[in-house]
Order: sequence, then structure tokens, then C-alpha cells
Amino acid sequence: MSSTGTHSLAFRVMRLCRPSFHIDTPLLVDPADLIVGEDIFDDPIAASHLPPLIDGHIGGKTSTADSADLSYRARFVLHHPCDSIGLSGLLMLPQSFGAIYLGETFCSYISINNSSNFEVRDVIIKAEIQTERQRILLLDTSKSSVESIRAGGRYDFIVEHDVKELGAHTLVCTALYNDGDGERKYLPQFFKFIVANPLSVRTKVRVVKVMGSVLEIASLDSRGNTFLEACIENHTKSNLYMDQVDFEPAQHWSATILKADEHNSRNNSGTRSASHLLSGIIEIFKSPVLIRSGGGIHNFLYQLRATSHGPVQSNVLGKFQITWRTNLGEPGRLQTQQILGTPIIQKEVELHVVEAPAVINLDKPFSVHLNLTNQTDKELGPFEVRLSQFDSSEEEMAIMINGLQTTVIPNVEAFGSTDFHLSFIATQLGVQRIKGITVFNTKEKKSYDPFPDLEGNMDEFHSCSFLLFWWGVIDMWRCSLFGII
Repeated sequence: MSSTGTHSLAFRVMRLCRPSFHIDTPLLVDPADLIVGEDIFDDPIAASHLPPLIDGHIGGKTSTADSADLSYRARFVLHHPCDSIGLSGLLMLPQSFGAIYLGETFCSYISINNSSNFEVRDVIIKAEIQTERQRILLLDTSKSSVESIRAGGRYDFIVEHDVKELGAHTLVCTALYNDGDGERKYLPQFFKFIVANPLSVRTKVRVVKVMGSVLEIASLDSRGNTFLEACIENHTKSNLYMDQVDFEPAQHWSATILKADEHNSRNNSGTRSASHLLSGIIEIFKSPVLIRSGGGIHNFLYQLRATSHGPVQSNVLGKFQITWRTNLGEPGRLQTQQILGTPIIQKEVELHVVEAPAVINLDKPFSVHLNLTNQTDKELGPFEVRLSQFDSSEEEMAIMINGLQTTVIPNVEAFGSTDFHLSFIATQLGVQRIKGITVFNTKEKKSYDPFPDLEGNMDEFHSCSFLLFWWGVIDMWRCSLFGII
């Protein structure tokens, strides 16, 4: 078998893709601008006689359609405003291999030609795509070889491949055949092309804590609201019409796309129901989102919520499914990698706030309902819960323990939890934090990391409540001075 020397066969490859519009942009003029001025349209009678007058001098539309008119005197005349766009009504086949983008379907028309004066027989043809990672077989006629290709004849076929990798690709076409003199020959031909990225997806993940209305308590077990922003940028030379930009959330997450409310000013129920019906119809027959060529962008915003009440074991949020079409409907599809949120540090024990009072008075004890959860597969405990008396700057705490400084909690079974209450007392006004809560495992002699601070906010009290509160404090102070209390 010989692969050198002169070959009777040769491969010809042409990429199959949608045609483009043939655009011809000649300089066309309106005859009215050459003959008369714009003020003629101020007179309706003169304006009505202007088109017949111009058509009588230049021949009008009939002269352009008349093949006997060899002078082409109306070839620069603008007969209709749409003519200035330059669309001739013709479609043009691609004149070059063009750019190939990730997510598209590569389709190629391959012809193997016999340029010799002899017939070749028993032709086995193979076509495959080679990338840096793999080889994909597109065509193999080993089991049913082409019986013969006559002199000057050809054998044509079409191959398709969904492009899923970036970088250099090689279309390898090979033929094994018997030449006119009976010699078995092997013909390899290589066609290289580069696959580029059609778009980029930039994401931002933000977590917003859920706060209460009167007393804002940053709950320790709250994951808050997670917002995912995605910015899609078009890197191609043609417009992209996004048919689908869907976020597929991972397990234990749900996603809702957030859009601007265009009907928030409608208040009556009948109008609202009609608005919901209209929005449902629009959602079914929604038009694609246009992202313009050469760097156009579009932003999408999603709200993510945890669907399980237990701790989320992974920081994987989900992935995007994106489909689009180009100007003449050429489809494309991409799937992003998994989008990661804030790394989750799994703790052995977790302290949660179950309930806290809405109003906290100065120098008055208040109780906070807490829950301690064992997040391991073994029993832990017993525990001691303490509150530090001084912060990192050695200043006295604004909120202190009322009563015993240490609270003993019995053993907590694997993946179990227990509730308890702590009594506090506030010594300062304003927004204060309960800081320095520590949990100590007396059996393992292990102290767990400090837990997040609890924050109490008194800014939302009405002014009259503040006045009454302060008046009560002043009265108590006056009475204590005169020995009444």
C-alpha cells in the first residue's frame, strides 16, 4: 500500500452554512430633490402633481423594469424608500470558510474527485475530526465500500459535528483505493480550522441577609437571599438572538428570574388579572433577546433560594443553558460550567436563633431562644455556653448575661438539636451586638469557633416611644436622687 506519489483521487471540502443577504448599496437619489425644493410640499395641489410630472420625464418604475431601455437612465433613481437599505432580494453563498464558534453545528460538503483517466475501485472513505483531546469519527465506509469512481467522476457526502471544544480542529479525510494499475493506495488530506468562543458569561454572586422589621436579628442559621447576576457578551461579528437563557439550579436550590415590573401602577383587580394573563401569553410567545455584534451585552438577574431546611453540603449553585440564533436562523447552544457560590465551611455544631424579643428595654432582662445543632454523625457533648464579658478592645460589653455566666447543655445525638434560653440585660442604648458567644465541649475539651454576632436595632421605634422611654428613665433617676426609690 502506497501513500506517496501521484494520486488519482483528491478531496474537496466546502463548509455548508446558511447564505447571507446580498447587499448592494449604490448612491440613489430622489428626483424631487434634484428638480424642486422641500417647500413644494407646503402646497398640496403642487405636491399632488409632482409624481406624474417626474414620472413623465424620467420614465418612472416602468422604465427600470423595461429590458428594452438600454440607457439605464433611471438606475440611480430612488423609487421606494426601502431601496436605500441596499437589499437586492438575492442570497449569497459563503465565499470563504468563515469563523466557526463553540456551540454551533459544523456541517461540511465533501467531494472526492477522480482526476485520472482510469477508473478507481474498492474505495474506503473515512472522515473524522481531531481535537487536542479526542478523535470523532464522522464517516466510515469500511463495511460498504464505494465500488468504483469512474474517470472524471466524483463521490459526494455530507458530515456534521456539534462543536464542543475550543481551539484547533482538524478535519481528516482519508481514502484507500485500487488505482488503475491495480496498486492499493492510501490518500490522507487534512483541513484545519479554529473554533472560537461566541460569547462570554460573567457572573456575580451576592448573599443578602434576611432581617426583621422591628428588631433586626442576623439569624445564625439564615443563608439569606442569594442573587446571581449574569452578564452575557457577544464576541461574534453577527447579532445573536437569545432564544433561551435558563439557569438550572443545583440540588437543594430553586431559581427565579427577576425582571422589571412594567405594570406596577395598575391597582384594580380586573386590570391585574388581565395583566397576569397578558404576561403569561407574552412568556409563551416571547421574542428573543437581541445581543448586538462586536461586544453587545445583556444582563440577567436570578434570585436563588434553598429548598431544604438543613445545611447545604455544597457551594455549587447550578449552570446556564443558553441557546441562540444568528441573522438567518443558524442555531447555537452552550452550557456553562457549574457556578460556585461562597465556599461552605462545614461546622460540627451550629448555633441558631429561634426567637428574640421585638422590644428591648434598658437595664431590663430579656430572653433569647436558641438552638444548638449537631451536624456530625456522632453524639457530642455535654456543652457549656458562655458569653465573654469583654470584647477584643477590652471594653465592657453593652449586652451581658443576666444570671449564671455558664449554661450547661446535655449531650446532643448525631444530627440532632436541642433548644435552650439565655437571659441577657442591655446596659447601653442604641444598636448593640450580642458578641462573644462560645460553645465548649467538656468531654473533648474543645472550644468551637466564635459564632456570628447578634444585632439588635432600636432605630425603628416611633419618636413618642423614645420620649416615653426617656421620660421614664429620667423619672427613675430623679426619684433615686430624692430617696423615693
